[in-house]
Amino acid sequence: MAATWLDFWNGSHRIYVNARHAEVHYAKLAADFISLIPAPSAVVVDWGCGDAYNAEEIVAHAARLVLCDAAPATLLRLRDRFGTRQRRIDVVAPEALRARYQGNVDLFVVNSVLQYLSDAELDQLIADARAALAPGGTLIIADVIPLRDDVLGDVRNLLRIGMRNGFFLAALIGLVATFFSPYRRLRTTVGLKRYDEAAFLARLRAAGFDARRMRPNLGFDQRRMAFTATRPKGVAQSTAAAEPDRADQA
Repeated sequence: MAATWLDFWNGSHRIYVNARHAEVHYAKLAADFISLIPAPSAVVVDWGCGDAYNAEEIVAHAARLVLCDAAPATLLRLRDRFGTRQRRIDVVAPEALRARYQGNVDLFVVNSVLQYLSDAELDQLIADARAALAPGGTLIIADVIPLRDDVLGDVRNLLRIGMRNGFFLAALIGLVATFFSPYRRLRTTVGLKRYDEAAFLARLRAAGFDARRMRPNLGFDQRRMAFTATRPKGVAQSTAAAEPDRADQA
């Protein structure tokens, strides 16, 4: 039985009600992600990437896509899929990201992850993002749960998406299955982190970012919040690793 959210994501789980749900979800996220990429020469990070089913679609719009996840089982699946076949996709754990990408990332995206992180883990993530970003680079933190949020809103959102995309009945069945699932038990015992908009912006600014609320949120759920944070230009920061050769990333 999973005792933490990392245990849950590292094990066997069923988040999507069927293949159509997963397809719709990842297609929407890929389109939103691509819209954020600043240039074809960009190095971009997807932190907490999960199975990243649309990674090859995303990397077609960038020089390099770095898929970063803390769950060892997820990393193994990603490495099995890409291996050395797709040299513009790099699969890394957070500690490897810290060692290999410092000051040379153009876009750093964290989507639908913060609800599973402790305060210490969030502080480490923000520090890692700032260290990884080039001057003028952008951190996007999306799908952040606000303080006033409820399960009924999640239910309505899933049913609405299912109705519009042809999996309404599967969504209903999936809701029943979720009631008895490890996800619901963890949501009850460990909980999901929620954030106040002003306090979260202050946290990003205290870490050295120029930060603001971003609209729309990534994905379908516009009840949740998204933030954009830029590492200011002209602010020196030490680097512990050499920048990867961008000629190799094209």
